[in-house]
Amino acid sequence: MDKIYDLLGSKIKVELEPQLIRVYSNAALWQFLDGKADSRFNLMVDVIKADYNQHFGKALAISNDSLIVEILVHVYCDYLGLNFNRIVRVKWIQVLVKKLLKRAEIVDCGEKGVDSNRWVWDLLSGSKSLFIRMLPKNLNAKNIKLH
Repeated sequence: MDKIYDLLGSKIKVELEPQLIRVYSNAALWQFLDGKADSRFNLMVDVIKADYNQHFGKALAISNDSLIVEILVHVYCDYLGLNFNRIVRVKWIQVLVKKLLKRAEIVDCGEKGVDSNRWVWDLLSGSKSLFIRMLPKNLNAKNIKLH
C-alpha cells in the first residue's frame, strides 16, 4: 500500500506491507531531515508505525531505534554515493556507484522473519546517536538529490 505522509511540509513516500515498510530516500525525505534529523526521525517513525498498526491491526515488530538506524544508513550511503559521483569522473566507476545508489534509495525495513539483515540494524541501534551526528546537517546543500 503506497502512502505519502505530509510531515512538516515534506511529502515522505512509504509503502506498507505485512511485516515490512519501505521508505524512499528521496529529496523530500532529505528536506524533512535537514538539520533536525534526531527529532524528525522519531516523528517519522512514530507516524509510520502508528499508521501501520491501524492498517494491519498489529504493531510492526521493529524497534524505533533499529528502524531509524536502517533508514539513516541508507540515506547516508545515498549521500556519499551522490557526492562521490560528483568528484570521481571515471565513467565505469560512476555506473557502478549508480547501481549501488538504486539499492540505497529504497529502504526495505522488515521484521526478523522477512528481513535477513534485521539483526545488523538491531545490533547497530545502540549507536543511533553516533549515526545521527555523522549525518550532514544540510543534506542537500549541494543540490545533489534531485528526485
